This record gives sequence, structure tokens and C-alpha cells, in this order.
Amino acid sequence: MRGLWPLAVLATLAACGTAPAVTVTASEQRYEADLTVLSDQQHGPQLCAMVAESFPPQCKGPDVVGWDWAAVAHTEERGTRWGDYHVVGTWDGEKLTLTEPPRSPGPPASPPAADPFATTCPEPEGGWRPVDPAKATEEAMSAAIARAQSLPGYAGSSIDQSYLQEIEAYDPDDGSSVERYANDPERLVLTLLFTGDPLAHEPAIREIWGGALCLAPATRSESDLRALQDKASEEIEGAVSAGTNQRTGQVEIGVWVATPEHQQEVDEKYGKGVVVLNGVLKPVG
Repeated sequence: MRGLWPLAVLATLAACGTAPAVTVTASEQRYEADLTVLSDQQHGPQLCAMVAESFPPQCKGPDVVGWDWAAVAHTEERGTRWGDYHVVGTWDGEKLTLTEPPRSPGPPASPPAADPFATTCPEPEGGWRPVDPAKATEEAMSAAIARAQSLPGYAGSSIDQSYLQEIEAYDPDDGSSVERYANDPERLVLTLLFTGDPLAHEPAIREIWGGALCLAPATRSESDLRALQDKASEEIEGAVSAGTNQRTGQVEIGVWVATPEHQQEVDEKYGKGVVVLNGVLKPVG
């Protein structure tokens, strides 16, 4: 477990509202993805960006044309069929038409090369360490984050637990190991982001938190990012997810297909690089 407060939070959306839509369509080229495909008594085979963890599972998404359950391994329960597959096909803005047989999904994606929770502040002389160990507790850290959220310009928080890499016995897949070594308030680095001058808030935070602290600048406050996320998710047609990246000051909108033309259209509406489209289906080649 690398951090308790993730930088981006994704949520399933239903596009609604009266604001004018930004049309998101796609060209006729092949696209691919590793996804769940599901059909039930209400609909035929559809792609799932997110799956409700009921039994049988549930999801709704674009139709898959050319699907044959008899040709693929799958699970079936009470009229629902589903499975995970690598799919390839053309996209017309509403449905995926298969251009080759589905196959098993590929290996899990590799973790990002850069740790998204790594502190952005330079390491102080002597390394990261508490300035007041008596105030380097879980309770103090929670209180410090709550204090930061009440201050003007607050943009987010994260926890750097790079110290875990130095512990030979640490195993992130072992619950007891995580419980023993992770989230140590005397060794982690608390990063708090603010617009304006972040160091202006140090006295208020240090009243509560005595552990290692990084105060870093941000381009947009958390409230501004949330408002922009709500606006963009309503206005961008076909949005299936939305989130914010507090460090980059961007809103990230998931759509089934994103192209440079789509991104340019969104840039013209919200400003270049402010709202980033992430396609569930990726271009082949």
C-alpha cells in the first residue's frame, strides 16, 4: 500500500445536465482493449468499463457486433454470460464491430515507472525524519490533513512511503507485512498541495503534525478541480469515468475512444491540457 489519499479518484458517470455537449465520436479504424464482455436478459453482448460486483455481475456499455458466446470460454449464471477478453474491432461512435476473434486478455499492466505518491520536495539534509516525534502519529496526520483542507488554496494530499523499499522483509502482497511496516507516521512523508505560496501554511500545519512534511505548489485548488470535473463530465458526451489529478491540476475524463481531434475539441473549450481524454479502447498500430 503506497498511500492512503490517492491523487486521482475515478467515478462512474451518467451523462446528464442541460449544458451543451462536446461531441466525442471516432474515426473508422481498429481499436483494442482488455475488457469484460457481458450479456444478460436485458441486453446482448456489451463492453464493460466498470462492472457491478453482484452475482451474477452487471454492467452496461456499447454493444459488441459479431460476438458468439459459443466460440469463447465464459461463465454463465441465471441468464447472464460474461468473461474477460482482448477485443479488436472498428468503432462507429456507438458500438464495436469485431474484426478478429476475441482472445484471452494480456498480462496485467506494469506499474508506472514513477511513483505517483513520491514527494515532489527535495530531500532535506540528513534525510526525511520527524521534527517532533511526539506529533508524528496517525491521529496527528489525519488532523493535519483536515486542517489543510480548511485552508485557502488546498489542492490535495498524498503519502510517500518510499522507506518501504529499504525494508528487506517488506512484502506488499503479505497482509501481515503491510500491517507491520506500512503507514508508519514516523517514517513516511506527508505531502500537502496548495495554490499560491504553500510555505505560508507551514505554521498552521506544524501546530498539529510533527512528521516529515512536504508543502508543494499546485495550479488549481481541489474545489476548482472538482467543479471543473463536474462540468466536463456533464458536457462531454459519452463520458464513462471522471477524476482529477491534483499534482498536474488536470481533470481526466474517460471515454470509449479518444483521438487527437477529440482532444483538440476539448482543449478549445476548456483550455489546452486542462481536461484530458483517456480512451478505454486504444488504436491498433
